[in-house]
Amino acid sequence: MNRRAKFVAADLGASSGRVMVGLWDGTRLSLEELHRFHNGGVNSGRELRWDVSGIWAHIQEALKKYRVRFNDSPDGIGVDAWGVDFGLLDSSGQLVSNPFHYRDVRTLGVSQSLFKVIPESRIFAETGTQTMEINTLFQLYSMVQKNDEELQRADTLLMIPDLFHYFLCGEKAIEYTEATTTQMYSMARCDWVEPLLNAAGIARSLLPRIVAPASILGTIRTEVMRESGIEKTVPVVAVASHDTASAVVAIPNMDANSIFISSGTWSLIGVETGEPCISDDAFRLHFTNEGGPDGHVLLLKNITGLWILQECQRQWKMQGQHYEWTHIVKAASEAKALQSIFDPNDRRVQVESDMLGAIQSYCSETKQPVPQTIGEIARCAFQSLCLKYKSTIESLELLRARELKTIRIVGGGSLNTFLNQMTADACNRSVVAGPVEASALGNVMLQAIATGHLKDIHEARSAIAASMECVFYEPHPSEAWDEAFVKFKRLEVD
Repeated sequence: MNRRAKFVAADLGASSGRVMVGLWDGTRLSLEELHRFHNGGVNSGRELRWDVSGIWAHIQEALKKYRVRFNDSPDGIGVDAWGVDFGLLDSSGQLVSNPFHYRDVRTLGVSQSLFKVIPESRIFAETGTQTMEINTLFQLYSMVQKNDEELQRADTLLMIPDLFHYFLCGEKAIEYTEATTTQMYSMARCDWVEPLLNAAGIARSLLPRIVAPASILGTIRTEVMRESGIEKTVPVVAVASHDTASAVVAIPNMDANSIFISSGTWSLIGVETGEPCISDDAFRLHFTNEGGPDGHVLLLKNITGLWILQECQRQWKMQGQHYEWTHIVKAASEAKALQSIFDPNDRRVQVESDMLGAIQSYCSETKQPVPQTIGEIARCAFQSLCLKYKSTIESLELLRARELKTIRIVGGGSLNTFLNQMTADACNRSVVAGPVEASALGNVMLQAIATGHLKDIHEARSAIAASMECVFYEPHPSEAWDEAFVKFKRLEVD
């Protein structure tokens, strides 16, 4: 319990990646950054894919930096990443091709095609997973429909973090929290849904065994040790490999009256429950059930988050206007409040080519003032996100039949003090922000549990509470927010 240890956590996001070292002194934990890099899809003009070899090179570079910095071997290494995307290995264990990005257009309309074979309600009843065309199920079904040559060559499917675990130690397995993002896993059966796979024409043999969070998969391969300079064998741990699940591990004081928001490119908003919710209301309200640590289920909704403003920022840069986040937030804070709003999950703002035009067209079509300046556009996006949070929380209270009093925000978005206070005001609830690097912290904590340095999740959360500071925001509700919410509910698509 009091042994010192160092754990390497590769925390891969859809827009950036970071490799951290968790330094455990037996009582408290600190994080040190080894390596940070840009991540994103590579668009060939025909398709959008992930540069897996590039990401792997960054992980190897981080291990070299670890060796230089500490001159020893870590006590564990684990990878967490986004859900739904996957890589395919052939019979010799080689990667068939770079994995597709979830925003590739190949899945457009595919869900409706599958629902003609097996009804959507039946899929939800089996999996508890909300329909999103980016889900693994529909990515695979799009390949089945096209008799895709890559799928025909494939012997094994591994989700993104599991793929890097395979590169690290050679073990083919899918970690439970990632499996639950595929829309092919049954929490009730604790296994893949074979009737669904058969109906979709997906070979069951593609899917390897499922392992629980905090499972030691094996030890780091000799080739990786040689490349990085690490001299002793290192356990490779399947943490809660879906980054949302890892982030929830790291939330201090998470209880039955708390809502979590993992805020970043996506906003994942939900609660911890003891069992999946597959009621008619959950289906109608588009909630999903994902695996959490320690036997919990995360009942949540996926909301398009800060990606919308990231796209605006990218577009402004292409126009020769280089705006940092601090400038965007300051401009938003100075713009007039609650002039225009939109539903972040509306298809009309799910575009990469012209996000500024999409927001402006949406506001024009819905007969609202059209935002023009940086501040007006940013404020429109921030307040729309907060109103989506409020709507989602009301739905969660309906599903859980209880009042949810405290919003706990983790991830990069927890640094945005303007957005945090706006969230408190819009939702009329207390907000606790932090820790920022929650996914990396959760990753480290599960490695500590797997290797015997911590007993369980409760002890891990207590350690994080003792190690990290959070920021508190109290709400300042107003009639203006109430009126905006009534307007938002008329615009909301789900």
